[in-house]
Amino acid sequence: MRRPHLLLRVVFFSGWIASWSPTDAAGPADRHLFPAPNRPVATIISPAYSDEKTRDRRGEAERVMTRVGIRPGMRVADIGAGDGYYTVRLARRLGSAATIYAEDVKAEYLGRLGSRLKREGISGVTLIRGEPGDPKLPLAAIDLAILAHMYHEIENPYEFLYRLRPSFAPNARLAIVDLDKSTQDHGTPPALLRCELAAVGYRQVDFILLAPADGYLVVFVPPDELPPVEAIRLCSQ
Repeated sequence: MRRPHLLLRVVFFSGWIASWSPTDAAGPADRHLFPAPNRPVATIISPAYSDEKTRDRRGEAERVMTRVGIRPGMRVADIGAGDGYYTVRLARRLGSAATIYAEDVKAEYLGRLGSRLKREGISGVTLIRGEPGDPKLPLAAIDLAILAHMYHEIENPYEFLYRLRPSFAPNARLAIVDLDKSTQDHGTPPALLRCELAAVGYRQVDFILLAPADGYLVVFVPPDELPPVEAIRLCSQ
């Protein structure tokens, strides 16, 4: 799983790119060094949080994108992209010169998203097959990463956040949207989220409730230097 990134194939359809990276079920040799989360991990049950019309009617994506300052020229990763709710709205906001990485661990979700991008004529999106412990994004290539309604489904957030850090460019940020519910109920209490991010060196810089949309938005900046893996301390729900 931690082999050097190999691009197995690149497929071009109407300006979007699908890139598939290999998966090694055995996992990286150092995976055992990361502490397992001391709370339940939710199962991935759907490629979408809710129906898109309802989310748009409540202003979710528009409010999130405005709050984090999405503008042309930014390079954005939609991690856990699923059906592409944020991917397509980011593409519309960023325009024809968009650089978007739509990542998911489910090949079938990426396949459907690729078909959607082709159907809607959306360009500037690279599809990436990630792994549970690593989104496999390119190095120093991301100005903003968005994790929407999926943080509670990450098998080991400490490992994931650790391996995500090298993908951030200078002055990058991480934006997380979730519900204030227990992780087994497909949410993440904000205090738990802050604790787990801080354990890997991430620092909170913004927080807002998204009402009338569901949940909250919290924004972090990644650490200048990652802590030693053995220094990571567990958080409890």
